[in-house]
Amino acid sequence: MEKEHPMRQPLFAAAAIVAAVAIAPAACANPAKDAAALDTAIAASHRSDASKARDQYRHPKETLTFFGVKPNHKVVELWPGAGWYTQILAPYLAKKGKLTAAVPPGARGEGTKKFLAADPAVYGKVALAGFPPSKDNAVVAKGSADVVLTFRNVHNWRFGGKDTAQDAFNQIFAMLKPGGVLGVVDHRLPEEMDSALEEKSGYMKRSSVIAFAEKAGFKLAGESDINANAKDTHAWPDGVWTLPPVYRLADKDKAIYAAIGESDRMTLKFVKPK
Repeated sequence: MEKEHPMRQPLFAAAAIVAAVAIAPAACANPAKDAAALDTAIAASHRSDASKARDQYRHPKETLTFFGVKPNHKVVELWPGAGWYTQILAPYLAKKGKLTAAVPPGARGEGTKKFLAADPAVYGKVALAGFPPSKDNAVVAKGSADVVLTFRNVHNWRFGGKDTAQDAFNQIFAMLKPGGVLGVVDHRLPEEMDSALEEKSGYMKRSSVIAFAEKAGFKLAGESDINANAKDTHAWPDGVWTLPPVYRLADKDKAIYAAIGESDRMTLKFVKPK
């Protein structure tokens, strides 16, 4: 029997409560046209069938709409990795906005750079920056971004006793304009579970993420269950990576994990006060 989701606080559905935050005067000029542009980016041919197959778990249209991303925004995507969201954001922002991929040092950042360089027609306008700043990458200027997005990264900043999460949120706060938005999606650890799991499971408590953000100066503007998954029990042999798309246990019980789908995720929207 399917297990009920362990934390059903009154998190908010896709049309969640959102503070009335205007990022740019023209932000709501033509919502129908913006939605059509986002549909075009999501359906674009440069996105592989494998990438599009994950839309059912990641809900890119609903998620980016919830965060209020518009085609004329200056957006920073933190640690894009293999570029799943970059594939959508790059063409969506190419004409009127700007996308900056803020990459970590080392192999992960180099992998993102190679991904971008492989298709200049799509990614040629994407700027590069370092996060955290490094001598090899440009720095995102303070007060320059309308929106900063991070997808499944906060847990990486929290791992193994080397907690850099607060410093990361402080840096994000600095790079945003007053009134700018931080959009966070991450694997959700139920509040009643052991907080020590944040250091090894890949899951983060909602309260932990909000605490980091608020300490940096952000205000919670809204949250959504767009990316929730009630089938996820949050207690797996190899943490969140037991589930797709990683399948760390290889073929062991793979059909079971495939039926569960990708992890239960929180979707949080923060604002930098004006």
